[in-house]
Amino acid sequence: MQVRQLAVPDAYEFTPRSFPDHRGLFVAPFQEAVFVEAIGHPLHVAQTNHSVSRRGTIRGVHFADTPPGQAKYVYCPQGALLDVVVDVRVGSPTFGKWDAVRLDSENYRAVYVAEGLGHAFVALEDDTVMTYLCSTGYNPSGEHGITPMDSELDLPWPADLTPILSEKDEAAPALAEAASSGLLPAYADCVAHYEKLRAG
Repeated sequence: MQVRQLAVPDAYEFTPRSFPDHRGLFVAPFQEAVFVEAIGHPLHVAQTNHSVSRRGTIRGVHFADTPPGQAKYVYCPQGALLDVVVDVRVGSPTFGKWDAVRLDSENYRAVYVAEGLGHAFVALEDDTVMTYLCSTGYNPSGEHGITPMDSELDLPWPADLTPILSEKDEAAPALAEAASSGLLPAYADCVAHYEKLRAG
């Protein structure tokens, strides 16, 4: 499995080997030993999520209060999507920066999104499936979002797709508004949380 750190620190791309034969294909999108070597601690999985999306559906940009936050390890077992990680941690050297990775059912790449980072994706095909391994369970009072259509962020949504958003994501604030209202995680708190996880 190949590992690449994204332009947003504490986010990584994992590319597993696939083993096709006359029966079909076998692949292991998550491998703990490789994950621990890259991140420095195991991934505690408290919940798995599964979404199915129409072409053009944008989900996000979502993030959670940190600590405890919610780390995500995501991959696409069916269809294709563009996965986007946004640094929404106030005080981060890369605050407001984003990176994007195509995830699909051809190469089964995965993306790890550490606690405190913003996460979003757009489905490039109908019936696109996203699988999420989450470090914490659903906590509605601690989960937030910024609008994926923030013109200052200028996220890389394909121009040939008509965006489909939930009412909640449509109504979410822009990054600057979320920062001024104190909604965003603090970079120092996130780094302290990462160190605590690495220390066991």
